Amino acid sequence: MGPILYFRGCRDRRWHLSALVAAEEAAAPPLPTEGEGVAPQRLPPLAGHNGFWRYDFSLPQDEAESDAAYELAGQRWRVRVPAIGGALRLAYTSCNGVEEITFKDPRVRNERWCNLAAEHERRPFHLLIQGGDQLYADSIWTVIPSLAEWRRLSWRRRLRAPFTPAMAKGLADYYDTRYRWLWSQRELRPLLATIPSLMMWDDHDIFDNWGSYEAELQACPVFQGIWSIAREHFAIFQLGARADDLPPGFGDRGGARFDWAFRIGPTGIVAPDLRSERTRRQVMGEAGWRFLNAALEEMGECRHLLFVSTVPVVHAYLSPVEHILRALPGRQNLLGDLRDQWRSFRHREEWLRLLRLLFDFSTRTRAQVTVLSGEIHLGALGRIDHGAVAIHQLTASGVVNVPPPALATVALDLISRRPSAVAPGVTLRMLPFPGLGRRRYLRARNWLSLEVAADGGLDAAWHAEGQPEPFRYAIPALDR
Repeated sequence: MGPILYFRGCRDRRWHLSALVAAEEAAAPPLPTEGEGVAPQRLPPLAGHNGFWRYDFSLPQDEAESDAAYELAGQRWRVRVPAIGGALRLAYTSCNGVEEITFKDPRVRNERWCNLAAEHERRPFHLLIQGGDQLYADSIWTVIPSLAEWRRLSWRRRLRAPFTPAMAKGLADYYDTRYRWLWSQRELRPLLATIPSLMMWDDHDIFDNWGSYEAELQACPVFQGIWSIAREHFAIFQLGARADDLPPGFGDRGGARFDWAFRIGPTGIVAPDLRSERTRRQVMGEAGWRFLNAALEEMGECRHLLFVSTVPVVHAYLSPVEHILRALPGRQNLLGDLRDQWRSFRHREEWLRLLRLLFDFSTRTRAQVTVLSGEIHLGALGRIDHGAVAIHQLTASGVVNVPPPALATVALDLISRRPSAVAPGVTLRMLPFPGLGRRRYLRARNWLSLEVAADGGLDAAWHAEGQPEPFRYAIPALDR
């Protein structure tokens, strides 16, 4: 497996990266770049699984966009490095998996990844943002016998049951096997080796609706044991680091949370962790809010801020449906999906706190703010207005997961037709999707390409399955 390339920031006229490989050799070979060779460091064994090697290196960044390269095991990989202070090209994906459907043909599963690869070949990307649900781990409850047995216990016995060595081994084997398969797929491997990734997790990377269960269940030994092993594997496979030793750019280097922030010339990218501190009553804890405030302070000179929210900030108001489902038995999955949303009635005050923070940042700095999101398995375009300030949201999902049923999409569209006054002077709109007439949602697998100009203007394009041309939308820069 590998190499998998991770972005580590740009400083001192260098484009800093890490490359992760999984190999069982006692010693991995050095990694030659266009300068000197880079020696690997061996990451500590992960729940008994060995063979993780990481190379930390950098490539020169100049006044003009350039190509650079690194070599590993006799293979040469080219990386496109943006100009210092120049335009930045990104690809954004989410929902790289499925809950139940199995694609027998990997070319069908990864059709959108192949499309992304063709676009990367035509105009190479500088970064790949993977915005949640890279791994779907929901099947832990059926394929790990000890967890399946635990689920058959009564409610009270579940809360008291210990997290057993059999559970720990089954989970470690499960996450390790699933991740190695995921990142070794033929259609993904060249992209992961040539476009540096920034990844944030969401619930399915742990298991469905993590954080939105009852407090007693979230705190029980089995849930906490699952969390611990999912956390360790997420850090290695999606961040290229130990969970307790994260690189610069992360809000908590000790891994209590996985939020991160990077500034790349005139563009800032901030991703809060919406799962590590989540409960039914909150999306982020006070530590997460302190990180977000500090990260925005560091972005004051940016012209455009990309705010990565794994669940949509701008979405239809579905709390009435949530109230109805609370009264119906056997609806945990549907209810959990609604509880996960920023617009859930339980999170309203925290959601408004986030909006105030982003509006204040844009007003104070004259930086444009755009939210990138996924999770809903549809493409969508939203906007929130507050006075003269507008925040757009570009939703792209899933790159692999399939859209919801047509009837559900029509119902969501009808709910989203009217603007919504969410606070005094604050109006939320789901805008007609570019190129689809009055329809608000793109019902097709998709991914998003973005180009942020040096002046802060942004050109976005949704690349949808079955469409000969992408759907485009432009967000102008703000005057300073």
